[in-house]
Amino acid sequence: MRLRAQFALLLGAALMIAGCGYHVAGRGDALPKSIRVIGVPALENRTTSYRIEQRLTAATIHEFLVRTNYKIVSTPESADAVLRGKVLTLEAVPLLFTTTGATATTPSTTRATTMLVTMKCEVALVDSNTQKPLYHNENFVFRNEYEISTDVKSFFEEQDPALDRMAQDFAQRLVAAIMENF
Repeated sequence: MRLRAQFALLLGAALMIAGCGYHVAGRGDALPKSIRVIGVPALENRTTSYRIEQRLTAATIHEFLVRTNYKIVSTPESADAVLRGKVLTLEAVPLLFTTTGATATTPSTTRATTMLVTMKCEVALVDSNTQKPLYHNENFVFRNEYEISTDVKSFFEEQDPALDRMAQDFAQRLVAAIMENF
């Protein structure tokens, strides 16, 4: 009898949890079923970072292609929905430092070991037929830490691979936000 009561309690708890609406993040589909083609024209760059909009646009297109079943086009005219965005600010600041002690021939030095990259964007996905916003965020903030291999100078020498990694991380978060409608 006690075993049946425990089983019934466990079964009831499982049914309640299953019906509460939780789901695995990244698997949602908050977009209407009528959306099959998404237009992703180049993002607008309002920063001084050269060609950052090209990297972010390419990474976002790639992420949509890899993570979703939508067809992605660069022309808004042939799309069911259009994703437009503006890169408003981009800054990289040293976050963590390390210090090497002084020796008889050299003074002590401090160098950055980790940079914090923060980017603020405005993004909107709009239904082409109704002009209704499907996703809109005027303050989409992307923030991530990136380690520096040797010193700040090498961080900027490695800028292209670092910007590619940042663009990929940004695109993953943006596509997840759109698909989950956060």
